Amino acid sequence: MKITILTTVSTPYFVGRLTKFSQLFPTESLHSIELGRTSSVYAWKANYDPVSYHRWVLSEKTAETETTLNLIRSLLQVLNQIRPDAMAISGYALPAMIAALFWCSWNRIPTVIFSDSKADDQPRSWWKELPKRSLLSRYQAALVAGKPHRRYLNQLGMPEAAMFSGYDVVDNDCFYPDRIKALPNRFPQPFFLSINRFVAKKNLINLLLAYAIYRDQVGSSAWDLVLCGDGELRSQIEAEIDRLKLSNQVHLTGFLEQSEILPLYAHASCFIHASFQEQWGLVVNEAMAAALPVIVSKHCGCFEDLVIEGVNGFGFEPGSVDQLAARMVRISANPDDVAAMGQASLQQIQKFSTRHFAQGLYDAVQYAVVQSQRAQPKPFSL
Repeated sequence: MKITILTTVSTPYFVGRLTKFSQLFPTESLHSIELGRTSSVYAWKANYDPVSYHRWVLSEKTAETETTLNLIRSLLQVLNQIRPDAMAISGYALPAMIAALFWCSWNRIPTVIFSDSKADDQPRSWWKELPKRSLLSRYQAALVAGKPHRRYLNQLGMPEAAMFSGYDVVDNDCFYPDRIKALPNRFPQPFFLSINRFVAKKNLINLLLAYAIYRDQVGSSAWDLVLCGDGELRSQIEAEIDRLKLSNQVHLTGFLEQSEILPLYAHASCFIHASFQEQWGLVVNEAMAAALPVIVSKHCGCFEDLVIEGVNGFGFEPGSVDQLAARMVRISANPDDVAAMGQASLQQIQKFSTRHFAQGLYDAVQYAVVQSQRAQPKPFSL
């Protein structure tokens, strides 16, 4: 079979997932179509490395700045050249994704949707959900991130039997403790680690406020805080660090590529993800694969699937500064628990691996093919 994947850009996450698929299912012809070489939202370096599958890049511009007309024109040309037997599409938010769905519907090609949306990502209204239901009815199967994402697609009409798990995973082996523990440590003191774009939804101001409360309660034995990332709120974050008199304890690294983050995972004591809203949170996967205990906002899509309360970490309400501070106090006060929780993280994340993605995608495609063969053709409409 020719299986085609449509996504925005080739992130390290996608490369790891598709590489594993091509390894486990070498008889399938896998084609990746990417809207752009880079993204203006995420500062990944352009990926020119050879891969073990066929790769098509529609534009050398960023995926968000190329014109919709050019993208759709290039997309249709590539699809007509590949002539896939099945296709997996990363959602339906962009016109190019809807165009791909239209092409598949017109040509009776089985389609799978990649989805990590959940019901509480944003306010929902029936008149916005109605066209989503119509679009979703054109897909024969879905590869979802976890439990809340499965529930949301089910609310929109996707049958339970048509949904498969494994979408939001990372290459766990890259972060394995024995592989990274010898990397140099920039920060001699124990530290909490948080990796984010510096934007409002990441809740970093509340994280700083909680950290200040934590330091007041713990005193001289308090851990440092390392914030990795960059973005539009950097100056505001720097001002808040100065206001709280934490410039010696809070360290800003700037944006780092995945390989540059590995030393931080190797030597951190605990990982924090504080977002007000997050569809999943792949950095939590990475931290757990590095055997770190985690403190994760209950509004993150990964919380329900990855965090076992009191076993590998804790959840908290992102609007509660005191609750987050209390979780930090509890973690740092029990060094023996830190090691045990880290090992529990490592064990739990094995259920969310690139192998999990590859098998989920294969099963979703097979299901979609069978359903497509049974279905009667119908015209495309919203």
